[in-house]
Amino acid sequence: MKLSKQTVLVTGGSAGIGFELARKFKQHNNRVIICGRNAEQLLKAAQEIGDIETIQCDLAQEADIYALVETLKNKVGKLSILVNNAGVQLNYNFIQADPELTLKDIDWEIDVNLNAALKLTMLCLPLLRQQPQSAIVNMSSGLAIAPKRNAPVYCATKAALHIFSKALRYQMEDNAPNVAVYEAVLPLVDTNMTRGRGKGKIPPKQVAQEVFEAIERDKYEIHVGKVKLLVLIHRILPQLAEKILRNS
Repeated sequence: MKLSKQTVLVTGGSAGIGFELARKFKQHNNRVIICGRNAEQLLKAAQEIGDIETIQCDLAQEADIYALVETLKNKVGKLSILVNNAGVQLNYNFIQADPELTLKDIDWEIDVNLNAALKLTMLCLPLLRQQPQSAIVNMSSGLAIAPKRNAPVYCATKAALHIFSKALRYQMEDNAPNVAVYEAVLPLVDTNMTRGRGKGKIPPKQVAQEVFEAIERDKYEIHVGKVKLLVLIHRILPQLAEKILRNS
């Protein structure tokens, strides 16, 4: 896919992977819009990248998703690349956690990681279909292949996003071939979300570089960094792959 002179929306674009993706797209002469909950972080990201647009919204709130899409329609006017990047991860044990608090956490993780991506995709499709060439990019995780024990809801949302990406790709191939569906399957990345978790993290800038290059080559399932090895191990020795990630 040609990755210049496009109109790109990156959710969760004010920090981490989303920020680096937004910067990468901007470097290649694209119109870039980022969205996020924190107005100050959005402003800081826009100042650092330069000449990008921001929309404040909370993707856990359906009303904010509708408002975001209305802004795209009425103020931006078009969209050719949607990057579903926003995500949250909470670690808790279902046996030990407080049920009342955990139910709220479950809703939040599912809303941000999965429901927002599905709803935003649905609402943005009319805009995407107007373009001769467009794309949906879903940011998934190696934990969709083999989960870790202390983040069951996060892993479940990424597994669901993985299957959604495949099924949606089939639909677009049959009904809207101008809309490509990409999925980036990520390893452990050095972001605020993963602070204090695990070793061997890769920088967000590397993720952005690998994802960008893969989209240019029309590689629809993008295995970033160590995920390439994980996929190979899981294919040959699935029990080993699960053992590696179980306590990660």
